[in-house]
Amino acid sequence: MKPLFELVAQLPGLVTTSGIDVPIWGIALDSRKVKPGDIFVALEGLSLDGHEFVPKAIEAGAAAIVGSAEFENLSVPYVQVTDSRAALSYISAAFYDFPARQLTVIGVTGTDGKTTTSNLLYHILKAADLRVGMISTVNAVIGDQVMDTGFHVTTPDAPDVQRYLALMVEAGLTHVVLETTSHGLEQKRVDGCEFDIAVVTNITHEHLNDHGGSLERYRAAKARLFSSLAETLPKPQGNPRLSVLNRDDWSYGYLQEFTPAAQVCYGLTPDADIHAKVIHFNPSGIHFITVGSDFQVDVSSQLVGAFNVSNCLAALTAAIRGLGINPQIAANGITALSGIPGRMERIDLGQDFTAIVDFAHTPNALLNALQAARSMITGRVIVVFGSAGLRDRQKRRMMSEVAAEWADLTVLTAEDPRTESLDQILAEMAAGAIVKGAREGESFWRVPDRGDALRLALKLARSGDIVMSCGKGHEQSMCFGETEYPWDDCTALRAALSEYLGIEGPLMPYLPTQER
Repeated sequence: MKPLFELVAQLPGLVTTSGIDVPIWGIALDSRKVKPGDIFVALEGLSLDGHEFVPKAIEAGAAAIVGSAEFENLSVPYVQVTDSRAALSYISAAFYDFPARQLTVIGVTGTDGKTTTSNLLYHILKAADLRVGMISTVNAVIGDQVMDTGFHVTTPDAPDVQRYLALMVEAGLTHVVLETTSHGLEQKRVDGCEFDIAVVTNITHEHLNDHGGSLERYRAAKARLFSSLAETLPKPQGNPRLSVLNRDDWSYGYLQEFTPAAQVCYGLTPDADIHAKVIHFNPSGIHFITVGSDFQVDVSSQLVGAFNVSNCLAALTAAIRGLGINPQIAANGITALSGIPGRMERIDLGQDFTAIVDFAHTPNALLNALQAARSMITGRVIVVFGSAGLRDRQKRRMMSEVAAEWADLTVLTAEDPRTESLDQILAEMAAGAIVKGAREGESFWRVPDRGDALRLALKLARSGDIVMSCGKGHEQSMCFGETEYPWDDCTALRAALSEYLGIEGPLMPYLPTQER
């Protein structure tokens, strides 16, 4: 419990308050989830305005309301602010006694590679015997406890982020790796996290729908992580306030302008402060030498693909330059990570070709995945993927163009069509493939049901080929209309392989496209 006046004492953008001496027992963003004694924060969304639900929140027992609109004669205290989302993050941090101030917080952002880099950093810190937790779009890891963070990929809401941080402080942890999406940054879900180190993997074409269709807004959202370093208060344990930038990415020069703290860069080029040389790829992983001004260290990783060299360098740079971890210990941490669910994850039921599930759901990530596949086998590359509805439409053609150039055979299918027409999405994707010379029925196919798409890909495969199912990765559902249907790509691929091989295995998960 916290008294309301304590939660709003230093609230940014405070306009006015009334009757603030009441106890607060929880924080709610959804009027349907309000419990007696909660503070209800009214947020403006794309389709709904939380201010419209203030009466329902009060009826459910809300002890106080926070919002940016004007209200008069409410039966509970009202706190008016200029920005409800910023207020929510601050109130959440205050409710949990500002846990980030007792932790060294490492934020990782970027279009592709955030989850992998966060996991690499987590394992490096574990190898250095630091008491570290992690909050990713997949889960929150707090000691021996692993907590699911949701169906799809975005940073948890501010109250959840602060609750996880508070649990880490309670568990005696000292460091946290926090995967930070552009959506989470723009919606200010991580305001109040007081970052000490900010890391970027890359900035490419994705999530523009969350940023008004604007690449400028998208990259500006990413930049908030770096500019926020200036707002971090001094911590008893010290705070390096270091920006870790990708020298090879076009975002390098742009992000330099938003980094008030010290900067260090990594990359494949010798111009980078920390770079890689003598890189070797094989189907079982990657090996390279990491070079800094004062060290060289051999690095071996069970991850595959050139893009994972960059992810490893990002993690190594943050650990070595930001936290002072010994380079050899950092390299040991890289080796300790055997793999990440849904990231180039092999599914082997004894078939004579390679089958992989990967999260690649952007043009750049798909390109990287297909290039990695080329380095792993001598046979053909067969890829299955879709493109989400109510999301960036431009990437539909772009991803199909990438597949037409880098895959031998492509099967276009469903990936969270939501309320859009799946047939229309597939038509837009097919147009991109055709532009690059692909021929329907010869080098690419449209199969609306994802399970049937996997079955077709396996039927097309020959010994020595690689079949990749891309776009869903670790996710546990697929959205049709407004309904989330349980879906796990790994389970689905195992089901298809079991049918193909005539052995026992899981059933293919249900999707409504099975009835077409």
